[in-house]
Amino acid sequence: MKPIKFDPDVCAGCGTIDCLMKCQYISFADVAEARVEKLKINECRDSRVLHECLTCYSCQEYCPYDNNPFYLLVERQEELGILPAPKPIVEEQLRMMAPRGRITKQPVSGPVVDMCAFPMLVGCVRGKLFEGATPIVGTDIFCNIMWLHFAKNSTIRERVPQMIDNIMHYYLKDSDTNELVCFHDECYGTYTSVADAYGIKVPFTPIHQFDFINQRLDVLKDRIKPLNVKIAYQRPCSNRLSPQTDRVLDEIFEKIGAERVPRKYDRENALCCGGVPRAHQRDELADELVEKNINDMLKTGAAYCVFNCPFCMATLGQEVAEKGLMPILVSDLVQSALGE
Repeated sequence: MKPIKFDPDVCAGCGTIDCLMKCQYISFADVAEARVEKLKINECRDSRVLHECLTCYSCQEYCPYDNNPFYLLVERQEELGILPAPKPIVEEQLRMMAPRGRITKQPVSGPVVDMCAFPMLVGCVRGKLFEGATPIVGTDIFCNIMWLHFAKNSTIRERVPQMIDNIMHYYLKDSDTNELVCFHDECYGTYTSVADAYGIKVPFTPIHQFDFINQRLDVLKDRIKPLNVKIAYQRPCSNRLSPQTDRVLDEIFEKIGAERVPRKYDRENALCCGGVPRAHQRDELADELVEKNINDMLKTGAAYCVFNCPFCMATLGQEVAEKGLMPILVSDLVQSALGE
């Protein structure tokens, strides 16, 4: 089993310990205290961080050296048996999301759009925006990145290579494309950030949905009817693994006439939607995050709450709708600007 790509010397030379000092869920008296806790993690000793971590991926983005602090943290949680969620919940999730072996070869043509394990979203791949696209979906191509929330790096190492093999063998190998458009940030993060950190080879080229949509809007620019609306964006935890695509999203919003209103809890300062601590049975924290996010949105005068993560939308969608904001996925918002 390959170790996580991590350089302890780089970490030891860090003067700011941003991975912990910028954390919005765990407080430290000063950098010195954060450094002590980080050293414990590096050396696989018990640290309060391993118990208090929300598993929101943020420290991956906060690290200025791309030294994989979050992946290492999850590694230590599993090695020391510190599960963020009760063991029965973890075991049930492992069974529920396991590959089923029901996958069959399917002729595809580009663009091939990976819908991960969300069959209910296949209908989003429609219209001129996704013209000619082939959606693929199922637990046999599930990206498995969710196990970062449950201290199960071993499951990622076991299942992700199998998922990659399935995508290649059943879809891409005999197709006219070597590209895979990832509808969800988590899939893109798996095949880029996670694969690199875990030493997993990816034989196809992952394309983030935002990059795909941005390029399609250039092709379809004559069809765009600017929406002229204000939107509040709920940035998902998994976008921490590909923060460069958040700037691409800004370009998309600009092209369709959607103003991304400034929020306290957006961009690098984004908060978890509350779904993860709810899964961990930390309901009080989950309620707090839901309230903070929604109150923050309501202050902006936005008409829409825009999501790119189906889990975030499932967590907050009804809540924001009850407060007068229309919940909508990025792709659906773009399609409305295209008159679809």
